[in-house]
Amino acid sequence: TRNRAGEDYLSFEPWRGRVRGFVGARVVVDSERAMLLREGQLEPVLYFPREDVRLDLLSPGEGSSYCPYRGIPEYYDLDVDGVHVENAAWSYTDPHVESEYVRDYIAFYRERIDRWEHAAETAHLEAPGMAGNPLAGWLLREAWQAGSLPDLVTRWVDAMENAGIRLIRVTLITRTLHPLISGAAYRWTRGEDDIEQVTLRHERLTSPEYLNSPLVPIFEGAGGVRRRLDDNAGADDFPVLADIRAAGGTDYVAMPLVFSDGQINAVTLATDRIGGFTTEELGRVNEVMPLFSRLAEVFIQREKAQSLLTTYLGGQTGRRVLDGRVRRGDGDNIHAVIWFCDLRRSSALAASLPRPAFLEYLNVFFDAMAGAVIDHGGEVLRFIGDAALAIFPSTPDDDGEAPACRRALRAADDAAARIATYNAADDAGETPMEYGIGLHIGDVMYGNIGTASRLEFTVIGAAANEAARIEALCKTLGQPVLLSEDFVGTCPGDYVTLGRHELPGTGRSVALFATRPSIDPISRSA
Repeated sequence: TRNRAGEDYLSFEPWRGRVRGFVGARVVVDSERAMLLREGQLEPVLYFPREDVRLDLLSPGEGSSYCPYRGIPEYYDLDVDGVHVENAAWSYTDPHVESEYVRDYIAFYRERIDRWEHAAETAHLEAPGMAGNPLAGWLLREAWQAGSLPDLVTRWVDAMENAGIRLIRVTLITRTLHPLISGAAYRWTRGEDDIEQVTLRHERLTSPEYLNSPLVPIFEGAGGVRRRLDDNAGADDFPVLADIRAAGGTDYVAMPLVFSDGQINAVTLATDRIGGFTTEELGRVNEVMPLFSRLAEVFIQREKAQSLLTTYLGGQTGRRVLDGRVRRGDGDNIHAVIWFCDLRRSSALAASLPRPAFLEYLNVFFDAMAGAVIDHGGEVLRFIGDAALAIFPSTPDDDGEAPACRRALRAADDAAARIATYNAADDAGETPMEYGIGLHIGDVMYGNIGTASRLEFTVIGAAANEAARIEALCKTLGQPVLLSEDFVGTCPGDYVTLGRHELPGTGRSVALFATRPSIDPISRSA
């Protein structure tokens, strides 16, 4: 195969002279009919006729990889005089049609053989490097300028097309650590202005769409998938191929994107060029995949870190930690709305319900409370047994602190509606859910506390303690939601006055108020 400069990109030519390979003192291959395979900038490889290899010393190995233009190789272990060498050799027993030349040959990893004897000059076995690969030059000179994963995908597509690789669709599929999301897909499609980002939820992993996709063999270590679409029109073993064919696609390739920790992600390419991808094109891409994977890993690991921090700390808190607010004592003094909520009768329920049932009950409660807080712009800081602490910080667009208070009131109405829906359902049975919410506003320190090796990002201060004491009075006063006089003074409205009450342990009494039922439980405005 020749490249566009008229130079040989891939060649399979006789190697002149005798070649012998030894493990210990035992000869494992002895051939005068070896063939030298050259592929672009990759290290040349000697392939030997099966008749010249000690097949009795080989056994099936567990290696896996994929060559987009030869297919999937079979790997072999070597067992020689008590020495076991894993995945020492490979062979293409069922190569692609255009690579039949390699069918009856076996190749060895050069470094896994103890000693080689060559009767010819060995300099021809050295890798030429990737200086002639324009994608390698792009990775070294320009790829680092990408500011995000979608930007990287866009730039990568541009680099491939500038190298002469015609594309109609490119997708990067990543896997992540998130309680709701299994991964994400970043898809470039010819004619579309922006990268399409698709969130992959865990339940999608059991869908027919996923189970019948090329991603399954990729993630299971198959090494890669290639399907030529300009022939065998009825042989679409993956449903996605019909979509690619309908868009004019003639060739489809899925490749693994392996990270430094061994995690397998995936990249898919599709073209509409007559005859599909050329050997040179797939070779160029294959050569740089290890480099591209490391660059993509930087962005994905940052997204993974942000996902984990958001899940365990909250969105705003997670960003603060990721931005470097990690030392004990790092924090800000802020004036914020403080939310404290608690589940009623939790001790009795924990004693009467089976543990899985109680945990499910508790999670329903937190879905209602914390879910409402998050949906209305709040930040959940801590789960404390059957209670939760949250804040509603002001945003740059707020005119004073009243908007944050109104968001907290809407969240309380929303939580009430969610609890009412649960209690009206059959799932509630004889254990209807009861709760208390205390809303307060005041000065707190928002930052890191704890030991030098175990920190928590939270709010501390008198106002946080008072919010918990206000919530505790919900049961005494028979109200699901109580508001402090400081809160009501910041956010006037139509409230029920409940008089002044001592806050235990604070030495302070405050006027408390209750909310009136809202006709539209999530449309409250003041």
